Amino acid sequence: MGFGMGLNLLLLLAMVATNILSLYHLSSSLQNKSSSSSLSSPIPDHLHHQLNTIRATINHLTNLRSTTKPTSSKPISSLPSDLLLYSHLSPIASSCRNYPELLHKYMNYKPYSICPLDNDLAESLILRGCHPLPRRRCFSQTITKIPSSLPINPFPSSLPDSAMIWASYRCKNFQCFNSVNENLGFNMMIESNKFTSFQSDLDLPISQLLQIAKMGMSVIRLALDVGAATGTFAAKMKLYNVTVLSTSMNLGAPYNEVIALRGLVPLHVPLQQRFPIFDGVVDLVRFSHAINRWIPINAMEFMFYDVDRVLRSGGYFWLDHFFSKGVDLEKIYAPLIGKLGYKKIKWATANKTDSSGLKNGEVYLTALLQKPIVK
Repeated sequence: MGFGMGLNLLLLLAMVATNILSLYHLSSSLQNKSSSSSLSSPIPDHLHHQLNTIRATINHLTNLRSTTKPTSSKPISSLPSDLLLYSHLSPIASSCRNYPELLHKYMNYKPYSICPLDNDLAESLILRGCHPLPRRRCFSQTITKIPSSLPINPFPSSLPDSAMIWASYRCKNFQCFNSVNENLGFNMMIESNKFTSFQSDLDLPISQLLQIAKMGMSVIRLALDVGAATGTFAAKMKLYNVTVLSTSMNLGAPYNEVIALRGLVPLHVPLQQRFPIFDGVVDLVRFSHAINRWIPINAMEFMFYDVDRVLRSGGYFWLDHFFSKGVDLEKIYAPLIGKLGYKKIKWATANKTDSSGLKNGEVYLTALLQKPIVK
């Protein structure tokens, strides 16, 4: 309190001194003013110097006063380490300002008109933590003709090309994507056979999952599928009257659009973002094989604890074909998963036998864990 009053007193004295000097110069100018001249004499150099010094002092004292909190004598505590760490992985609010070139390009649109087709640019910002996106005042582009019907069955014989806007994609129909790679998720015949059979210890058919829940005196009604591609897990669960929210990024293919075409709910959110779900309301969270060793350890840990946040007591956490180096699974990921304190219902590992797996010594893990009722 005394320090603040001292600053106020110094400011008052500085302003009084400035006013006295100004009055002195004004009176001197009037006395020395010649009758034939209408211009006042120039300000002497010594007065210039004194006025500038006082102005600088006032500015310095004002800034010092604005940064001083006279109502509190306690020192400001340092930021929590978790807040600093999280701010690097998933920036608080928005990191849009950190990418001015991308942001300028994205926001260079005409308000109250049709939005540009730049989903790739939008996802570039989202993946860098600029989310929610700042563009607000334009109208989304739509297909030129409203379709007369949309699939009711989540496994239609084919996906309707006419229900899509293809301008943002290299392929201009679903057949093109299937010819590039039939395992992208757009071949409904292949997708209809997933989650139905048990071909190795890594597999967990939906019928077995529901049976495990039944035997555990639990129920699965609402689930979250992270890294859902075209939403096939949600489509399968829909046949069992289970609602699944599917998170997905497009990254060059219309994953979110296809999830919606199948009558499912897509969530266009990146992996580093907090799940847009309330606490303790979900019966099951599934991580697809898109969640793997390429995700930084700290980001992975935040994801695990966000799973715990949204899961209800007795809910299930399913890691489906997670892969990492074998040594990392033992020394890093298994202890990280163990920190949750969940009950292991299923824990199966196997070698990853593709070229990348053989080269890097990678292994698969499928784990089904149950959140304890009392922690």
